Amino acid sequence: MAKKVLIVEDSESVGEALRMLIEFEGYQVIVAVTASSGRIMATAAQPDLIIMDVRLPDFSGIELTRELRTLPELSRTPILCVSSYVEDFETEARTAGCNDVFSKADFIESFRPTLKKYLGEDRLRH
Repeated sequence: MAKKVLIVEDSESVGEALRMLIEFEGYQVIVAVTASSGRIMATAAQPDLIIMDVRLPDFSGIELTRELRTLPELSRTPILCVSSYVEDFETEARTAGCNDVFSKADFIESFRPTLKKYLGEDRLRH
């Protein structure tokens, strides 16, 4: 069974680009466009990895990360914070429980080794 990746991203174009890149590698992808829908999808789907935008329309991805870290079933799920403004929130994101912090451009460039690091699989396409 394919591992699941939840993307919480309010930009349709960025979310779609990430979805396509990650699905191509053989993973099941779920996309949420708000923090509220991300919370629901995370608790229902129990993803193996969460890619979290920081600036979301209803509340921040950092707030959602803090909330997810209080849930036993998601407390150890890797959460990667991704934003266009890394320098503005990196310390806060890590303190909230993000495992790693990326600019959107850096994440897209390094997504293969990043997926391998957090999902622990050698089956990624080359």
